[in-house]
Order: sequence, then C-alpha cells, then structure tokens
Amino acid sequence: MTAGIFEDLQLALDLADMAHVLASDRFRASDLTITTKPDRTPVTDADQAIEQALRAALRDARRDDGVLGEEYGGEPLPGRQWIIDPIDGTTNFLRGLPIWATLIALAVDGEPVLGVVAAPALRRRWWAARGNGAWTATVTERGTGAPARISVSQVAELPDALLSYNSLQGWDDAGALDGLLALARSCWRTRGLGDFWSYVLVAEGQVDVAGEPDLKVWDMAALVPIITEAGGRFTSLDGRPGPWHGTALATNGLLHEAALEKIGLRTSHPDAAAR
Repeated sequence: MTAGIFEDLQLALDLADMAHVLASDRFRASDLTITTKPDRTPVTDADQAIEQALRAALRDARRDDGVLGEEYGGEPLPGRQWIIDPIDGTTNFLRGLPIWATLIALAVDGEPVLGVVAAPALRRRWWAARGNGAWTATVTERGTGAPARISVSQVAELPDALLSYNSLQGWDDAGALDGLLALARSCWRTRGLGDFWSYVLVAEGQVDVAGEPDLKVWDMAALVPIITEAGGRFTSLDGRPGPWHGTALATNGLLHEAALEKIGLRTSHPDAAAR
C-alpha cells in the first residue's frame, strides 16, 4: 500500500471515529429529530450533523478533494472524491435497531479505492484499501481491537449458498421480484438482513450472495473495496461493475455469474459490461 493511500485510509478511520461519537450520542435519544425528505425517506438530526462534521474535517484535511454525500449532495467528479453516507440504515437508527453504520469512501476517477464502514451499535468496523486486503475489528469505549483480515466464502454452487436481501417490497417496486424469487429458490437459505450488514457479511464469508434493486452511490461506494479486497465481486444487478448504476449484487465471486443469470436482468442491458 502506497504512503498516499495509507494516509487517506487513516483519515477515513479518523472520520469514522468522529462519526462514531456523534451517532452514538443520538442513538435512541428521546429528543431525536426526524423529518421526511422530498423522496419520502426519513432523515434525522444525526444524519445531518455527521455529514456536516465530516465535510468540515475534509475541508481542513483535503481541501482540493470533492465530496458527495447523501444529505448535502454534490455531483460525481473526476479526480479524487469522498463519498459519504452519514447513517446507512436510517430507518433502523430511528427505530432503535442496532443495524446502521456510517459509510465513507474515497473514489479516484469514479473508482472506489478505499472504504470504511463504522457500526457503533454493533461495536464493529470494516475497512479496505486497494491492494491491502479487507479488515475488521471490534470497537468499544476502550478503543479499537486488533484487526482481523477477512475473506469471502468458497461456496461454489447456488444450492449451497446463503442469500441476503433488503426488502421484498423494494424488489417488487423495482419490477425485479421475480428475479429475486428465482435466485432465492436456487439458494440453500435466505435472510432479510439488509443495508450494509448484508455486504460486510459477504466480505466475511458468512453470507454468499447479497443484492438490492434501488440504491444510491453513497449506499455502495464504501462497500466495493471491502467486497473486492476480500476476494469477492460487486456489480449492478445487470452485471455492470462499480457503485454507479443504482443496484447492487455482491457475491464471493464464484457465484456471481449464476446469480446474475437467475436474476435475469442482464439481457435487457446490452451495455452491461460498460460503466
């Protein structure tokens, strides 16, 4: 790992520490403020405060870098751009469920080269930088534990695979429920784990296939390096690589082509191999 990306990764981990403190302070708070965005999704004062704080820190540390975030926008840019989801799993957060995380990525010319997932309520963190593998550690009040390298499973056939998805309603609304059901019928077991949790479990080898039909780039960018550095593969549901196409399929790599075939969307996108 080059010195430059090491410094960027350390910055991302420092930002995760900052988000950890801010989010933990507001989780299950009796005065949590919840509003509805124009797209009818919820947003809390914690989402807004975290993104504001991370943007301010990036202005100080990486003034020339672009920033794209869920709450305060931005456009995809060439060169270096940080991509932030202050709380992935806002619905879980506001309902008091522990499956939520801050996602932080750095993309260079559109390709995510590092990602950090910080899940304070689970006391876990995952991270990866290109060429340096994928890692996880426990995080408590006493600090971050010893890192452990993670890798995807070696399950090679769908009948032996564990599939995780987010919401049946989401797949139905996207007109892709038949594809999900076809994939699910081919797999050993299914779980509706959802959000970032499905994908980091793919990276850890505990889940073999995960996918969603309606996502934004900030939902996915930090996950791409973690999945790929763990030995897996990350594309859209029609097979296009990267986090820019509005959908996600993550697998251990061995199952990817079979999963794409079951979902059945690739044939309707002749440019599936292109970004």
